[in-house]
Amino acid sequence: MHRTSRSFSFPQLALYSGVAAVIATSTWCGVGLDRVRAALRDSPKVVLDEAWQIVNREYVDGTFNKVNWQAVRQTLLSKNYSSRDEAYNALRAELEKLNDPYTRFLDPKQYESLSSQTSGELSGVGIRLEVDEQTKVLTVVEPIENSPAIKAGIQSGDQIVAIDGKSTKGMSVEDASNLIRGTAGTKVNLQVNRQGKGLFTLPITRARIELATVRYTAKQEGIHKVGYIRLNEFSSHASEQMRKAIRELSNQQVDGYVLDLRGNPGGLLQASIDISRMWLDRGGIVQTVDRKGKKIDETANQTSLTNRPLVVLVDGNSASSSEILTGALKDNKRAKVVGSQTFGKALVQSVHSLSDGSGLAVTIAHYYTPNGTDISQKGITPDVKVDLTDEQRQSLVANPKLIGTVNDPQYAQAITELHQMIARHPSNLPEQKADGRN
Repeated sequence: MHRTSRSFSFPQLALYSGVAAVIATSTWCGVGLDRVRAALRDSPKVVLDEAWQIVNREYVDGTFNKVNWQAVRQTLLSKNYSSRDEAYNALRAELEKLNDPYTRFLDPKQYESLSSQTSGELSGVGIRLEVDEQTKVLTVVEPIENSPAIKAGIQSGDQIVAIDGKSTKGMSVEDASNLIRGTAGTKVNLQVNRQGKGLFTLPITRARIELATVRYTAKQEGIHKVGYIRLNEFSSHASEQMRKAIRELSNQQVDGYVLDLRGNPGGLLQASIDISRMWLDRGGIVQTVDRKGKKIDETANQTSLTNRPLVVLVDGNSASSSEILTGALKDNKRAKVVGSQTFGKALVQSVHSLSDGSGLAVTIAHYYTPNGTDISQKGITPDVKVDLTDEQRQSLVANPKLIGTVNDPQYAQAITELHQMIARHPSNLPEQKADGRN
């Protein structure tokens, strides 16, 4: 993934089951700043001290898990390192003493990947690929809307035979994607095999592409029309994409919605708040508490886009921002939650860029649902629990097109619940318009 060039304002927070992020310029504090900088300018120790300062200033536990954090700084800066990797490993070892898997060091490649993930963008040509089960050939599932691939004429079903002259035979989707991605403005040559046309080569100029994190469709389920929305992660574009989905489904006059958060690891905190407000007209959304006990309450602000019945689908991989949204909708009785117990991550991180292109994720706050529930390591219990068997789970993994259909047991139960909710929904209550007005 190409490193995003867009700027982030502090403290724009992000939450993931593995890490959550704010992209911010690293800062220093302390006495003798100029002398320290001069002494460490060309040493990996400068990055170690940047990271130490951030943890010292922001970490949610002021006791640092009863670790002498001042002594940690002395330990890190007293050693001589033969390489940056050696320094990175020393920092990782000290961070492990905090016993917090979410406070962690990111090498430059990891930081670049996370930056692209939270931005909801990448630099490439804009195609979704798969290895065809029958032919075992790398095949285009679909080109992304408004992408260079669309403009170049790439079509669903096209086989990608070679990338810049390198054969894709036996190549994984991940390896192919890494070859296709690159700096915006550069070119990549794709050799394509298309049924009825044969082999031909397409030179395509890479560009920054907004990734679709929201997919939606209107489905006729029995006597009711259902708006099905699947949210993959809370990137910086998730809110605007969710708003578009609700508006378009509302215009299609759906009777209710299924919001699928299964497998969603989280993302930007603000995105979870914004999306909660699209479904909630009033009530609390989330409360965060930092190490000084400072509380921030986020609430709905009467800007919801729909009042139609809603079912939320979750599973054990629905985490962080997904749990904030789910908790807000459940506690306010705005939605019925169906599926499996959620992941159980109730910590907020910020991620800072360090001077050599690496980064640091540090836990800065704890969050609670509107009812004051701490879901840490417990998760959210669905209103209607539907756990998949190993066989059912493997079937959905092997055939992702079954997700969100009657062959998906959790979705099928969500539809059953939604039918009942629609039946109880006051028939004389007009749909709230998608601009927040009736």
